[in-house]
Amino acid sequence: MSTRPIGKSMPGGTLAVFHSLDEIPAGFGPAVAAVGNFDGVHLGHRAILRAAGTEARETSARAVAITFDPHPEQFLRPAQAPRLITPLPERLRLLAETGADAVLVLKFDSALASLSPREFAQRILIDALGVRSVHEGQNFRFGRGAVAGVRELAAIGDELGFAVHVHQPVRVRGLEVSSSAIRSVVSEGDVRRARWMLGRAFAVLSTAASGRGIGTRLLVPTVNLAAYDGLLPGFGVYVTRLKVSGRAYQAVTNVGNRPTFGEASFAVETHILNFEPIDLDEKTPLELEFLLRLRGEQKWPSPEALKAQIFKDVAQAKRYFARVSDS
Repeated sequence: MSTRPIGKSMPGGTLAVFHSLDEIPAGFGPAVAAVGNFDGVHLGHRAILRAAGTEARETSARAVAITFDPHPEQFLRPAQAPRLITPLPERLRLLAETGADAVLVLKFDSALASLSPREFAQRILIDALGVRSVHEGQNFRFGRGAVAGVRELAAIGDELGFAVHVHQPVRVRGLEVSSSAIRSVVSEGDVRRARWMLGRAFAVLSTAASGRGIGTRLLVPTVNLAAYDGLLPGFGVYVTRLKVSGRAYQAVTNVGNRPTFGEASFAVETHILNFEPIDLDEKTPLELEFLLRLRGEQKWPSPEALKAQIFKDVAQAKRYFARVSDS
């Protein structure tokens, strides 16, 4: 079990992160729970978790988020599994921000996948956590083969003694918020709409790839991200913000194959605008926020033509940051 200093219901004022049922202390409950993948911890997730937290505080219970690792689709259908918006460590950090008292990370394997809906509710919600109430979105599915939804969960709750609260989807600027919708717009390069649904900028957490400028200090204004298996925006050029060791740098990032230089070579290449030498090596955590898409990627007739376009991209990015700072 790991803990970090947040929350009020756990002993010592900490958020508990349980990675198995065996880690949950005896007599943990009563609890108010929300179950889900919570990929992205977007505004819809936050509304559900906020409601669970409010009920927990009002009833002297503990608010628990129950999530899965790996994502069920990665286990059941790996070839069709979505690329994740947030890797598990970032998901846990974001869940902590919702005010949860504990997070249970269930290993999604054949044993968990084989549980019937009632077995899942009995073993995990009742026996392990002492759940009195569950908050879910209307599209929630669970149990072997995902055969059960919120109606079946409510019926099981009536039998086992817990209430079920079903939440309608959150809508933002005409968009219904969901992880799949966010993946779709990010894949299309529409990071602005992704920001609306996430409630924050879409970001990639990675490290720097080995190569030019990477040593004990970064001495050139360009950083390439290391290979990344999470969700990336569609090919194109973006206004971005690169965060390194607590500092944020204005940047322009190209996501794509760099076709102007011959043989395709995929890269996420970031050019820092307000550059100064940075302490950076291949293990330094980087957070790259995607703020606005400037254009799609294209092949230019010459390196000189590309260079001229880069100057235009940089000018647009500087105007963007000037507007943001003035607003």
